[in-house]
Amino acid sequence: MKALVYSTRAFDRRALESANADHHQLEFTEAPLRERTAGLAQGFDAAVIFSQDEASAAVLETLHACGVRLVALRAAGFNQIDLIAAERLGIAIARVPAYSPEAVAEHAVGLMLCLNRKIHRAYNRIRERNFALDGLMGFDMKGKTVGVVGAGRIGLAACRILRGFGCRVLACDVRPSEEAMSLGVTFVDMDRLLHESDIVTLHCPLTPSTRHLIDARALASMKDGAMLINTSRGAVVDTRAVIDALKARRLGALGIDVYEEEGDLFFKDLSEEILDDEVFARLLTFPNVLITGHQGFFTREALTNIAETTIGNLTDFEAGGVKPENVVTTAMMA
Repeated sequence: MKALVYSTRAFDRRALESANADHHQLEFTEAPLRERTAGLAQGFDAAVIFSQDEASAAVLETLHACGVRLVALRAAGFNQIDLIAAERLGIAIARVPAYSPEAVAEHAVGLMLCLNRKIHRAYNRIRERNFALDGLMGFDMKGKTVGVVGAGRIGLAACRILRGFGCRVLACDVRPSEEAMSLGVTFVDMDRLLHESDIVTLHCPLTPSTRHLIDARALASMKDGAMLINTSRGAVVDTRAVIDALKARRLGALGIDVYEEEGDLFFKDLSEEILDDEVFARLLTFPNVLITGHQGFFTREALTNIAETTIGNLTDFEAGGVKPENVVTTAMMA
């Protein structure tokens, strides 16, 4: 197949070219998929996109007019795709449902540990030869209650790690996991999870029902001084409400690897630029906020799996059909 790979970085290209082994004709562009760039796919059979690319109805109509028959996601989430429009146009949607759940789960726990023990602040102090311990006190993870919102592959991986620390783990999911329960995880409703957890970590997809799941009401239900971690999708959290909770000193710490408006920020070097996003700039002012730029997936193993599955989806489509577990349909809309 002839496929155009949008939002390409050097690491994407290396992984995809290695997995492809010249089977398909891949062309790469750094441009993200938007209405203004959809026309670049003229003459291509497939568009290979990332989680920050946009596949609205207008974009899909342009892709369809260009001859695109498959949109292959280099990610698990598909909230940015208008599935109804794709179905109407006859464009198949494929994804990578599981590339390395451990990669994201381990990053989430890393954010917890760093915030708890103030490692990011200690690092900067030591570089300035300040060896004082004042303000760096944390707490033992053992015995603390951690609420895991979303007990799918990533959430389950997080449960395993947290149980290994000796945490009491609560989980909330529309489909309680027997495997999680076998680890000693207790499934509860969202209100109880928020009320009892010392740390809340988000591992749910972005759907209409989870958009701003963590809003002012949810934050008010959390324990005073609790920690919030988000490595799922930025819009699961109402950022302005989080800022209010931080300013009121109700939320004890925030660790995020995703952000609602990250498309204009992440994966770019803006070190010489002035940030126009005042909400994000405000987040950067809090000493108890730790932000990483959507790197939770960024391990060698995950990149290899993403590339191999993406190329496999192209190959399977060319041969007659993508594996059912990799196909995205309107039936999966929540």
